[in-house]
Amino acid sequence: MDPIIEFRDFTFQYKSQTEPTLHNINLSILPGEKILIAGPSGSGKSTLAHCINALIPAAHPGSYTGTLTVGGAVPKDAGVFGMSKIVGTVLQDTNGQFIGLSVGEDLAFALENDAVVQDEMKARVSEIADIVNVRKFLHHAPDELSGGQKQRVAMGGVLVDDVKILLFDEPLANLDPATGKKTIALIDEIMKAKDVTVIIIEHRLEDVLYRDVDRIVVVNDGRIVADMKPDELLCTDILSGQGIREPLYVTAMKYAGADITPEDRPQHIETMEVARHAGKVRKWFENAPVPAHVNDQAPVLEVKDVSFAYNAGEPVLENVSLTLRKGEMVSLVGRNGAGKSTLSSLICGFYKPDRGEMFLNGQDISRLSIKERGEHVGYVMQAPTQMISKPMIMEEVGLGLQVRGVPEEEIKERAGEVLKICGLYPFRNWPVSALSYGQKKRVTIASILIMNPEIIILDEPTAGQDYRHYTEIMEFLREINRKTGITILMITHDMHLMLEYTDRAIVLADGKILADETPAQVLTDEALCDSADLKKTSLYDLAVRCGIEDPSEFADRFIAYERAAKRGAGEGADR
Repeated sequence: MDPIIEFRDFTFQYKSQTEPTLHNINLSILPGEKILIAGPSGSGKSTLAHCINALIPAAHPGSYTGTLTVGGAVPKDAGVFGMSKIVGTVLQDTNGQFIGLSVGEDLAFALENDAVVQDEMKARVSEIADIVNVRKFLHHAPDELSGGQKQRVAMGGVLVDDVKILLFDEPLANLDPATGKKTIALIDEIMKAKDVTVIIIEHRLEDVLYRDVDRIVVVNDGRIVADMKPDELLCTDILSGQGIREPLYVTAMKYAGADITPEDRPQHIETMEVARHAGKVRKWFENAPVPAHVNDQAPVLEVKDVSFAYNAGEPVLENVSLTLRKGEMVSLVGRNGAGKSTLSSLICGFYKPDRGEMFLNGQDISRLSIKERGEHVGYVMQAPTQMISKPMIMEEVGLGLQVRGVPEEEIKERAGEVLKICGLYPFRNWPVSALSYGQKKRVTIASILIMNPEIIILDEPTAGQDYRHYTEIMEFLREINRKTGITILMITHDMHLMLEYTDRAIVLADGKILADETPAQVLTDEALCDSADLKKTSLYDLAVRCGIEDPSEFADRFIAYERAAKRGAGEGADR
């Protein structure tokens, strides 16, 4: 069988760069394969994707040596339009992909361009809407949809052209765990139903492995580091060596000294052979340190019986009460549309609650303006474009200090330090427009961190970022939390972030708080995870299959041990 995608000795250099971004790439992908491409930010993953769909060189000029063929065509010669008939690309930010005023119009766009007759067009749109399960939204505007629904529409928009290849650029970055799981399942179903080749570029490797993939291609520094079957790759240290997060159960078994082999089939914890390793895992658990979860500091923020509705009779929040203590790191979790961002907006004063009270350090804040609350509470929005207002990175990061009259030299020094922590210092003199989505996200975080607020609320702080930058930012947040006592509330879909970096998890569903527990207790409670569309941690399955009676304690000890492994013994259980 001939490859549907083939790179041969392919080297590419952007016109604006002095060195190649891709080096001597040799990669063959067969028709019907599902390939996961993983690697740290800046490794060349997106450049590979842009070569496949002809955005390189059409939108990103440069020169290359070697050859590349995709579906029998040469992307450079076929151009973006020609390749769009072969490769359907689903972007990380689906908002940038919509054309029509309604879902139906958006699905029909490619057909309209091809002058398809109306009856055939309607039948085709109806067929695709059923495949991606958006028929009931055909008359809705795209901006009325949830993140998962937008993903489905974006998939439909490229499937309508009968493409041979589906290319997904971080499809899970902005989705809650349950929606992400459904997205991966849908990709798998579409692949089988339409007989297409699938390429997924994603940082959340364990989530992609919810369904089988044929190969994982690891990229770093513009080179292919590994091209292996998942069961083979997970037995090595290649992923961790390249700064890519392994599935948690694999890491836990390695900590326990288990010698995992491909015959154990480690791609899925549900079907993995764990029996021969169970004794080592139990012994490790018994000897691992027991972390403490104690914070007896005074409350810094109290929310009491708060209710809110955008439209009368349609409550978004109902009688919500919570307390944040000084120095805590707390996660706020739940499905898309649960009310998490609305609650944060109420705390910041963007909206006023219909009922209830809020207190900051014991003082009622109902009379404080947005600006006055901003002196105490910093808010980092989910979408970077909602916050960025300056063209240059240094200007954007220093803006908050500038409007408060801080001297220019101090602004420059403080901005430089924050940019180093956020992994952006080499780009400090770049325009914001030249950055990737993940890099723009880090700019917005830096612009809030520089203000040293009393409370920081971060809406999906690590979405779209690789494990190295995720760790740098989270370690920085933990460090300022320890040194200054700043309280940090994180809205997140990242269950590992919730486990590793937060003291408590507040679970919100349908505008009500379902639980306020330790992250390990939340993510090992199957009923609670199902109710709130969370993803039960694979550490739960590993613990159960190894005969450990308290899966939540196992998860807690794993996190404590991992901290010790990262930052040195003695710090691991300091929580």
